[in-house]
Amino acid sequence: MAVKRMDNVGIVVEDLDAAVEFFIELGLELEGRAAIEGEWAGRVTGLGNQHVEVAMMRTPDGHSRLELSRFIEPAVVADHRNAPVNALGYLRVMFAVDDIDDTLERLRKRGAELVGDVVDYQNVYRLCYIRSSEGILIGLAEQLAPDAARTDPMK
Repeated sequence: MAVKRMDNVGIVVEDLDAAVEFFIELGLELEGRAAIEGEWAGRVTGLGNQHVEVAMMRTPDGHSRLELSRFIEPAVVADHRNAPVNALGYLRVMFAVDDIDDTLERLRKRGAELVGDVVDYQNVYRLCYIRSSEGILIGLAEQLAPDAARTDPMK
């Protein structure tokens, strides 16, 4: 087997503290924060000498992680935060939630905006996309039917 697991998804942010607080409000846990800098790190990313602040967030079940990074050096070179859902590249991160309405209410207080509507997918899921205050596109899915975990909402 070539892949053991997906370790994390990385997202570059402008305000690391605000992004951490947003994802804590969503229900993730802060696993740790660190500064990563130096030539060795640039050999991995291809960016040369770099200085990055990183916060690793973990889902409550411990199986998934989200790495939030704020680049100090080199400066950010592009901003894709307002790209539409059909843009090439990174699309979104999807989280399963217990109560989509409660989650939306809490995240709106942290600057989240609903992208479209909350929709019912075949009485199996309630789904929506939001943008965080950082412009990160996030999907939320509330399971409605007991066997929904075995149903792929994209089929």
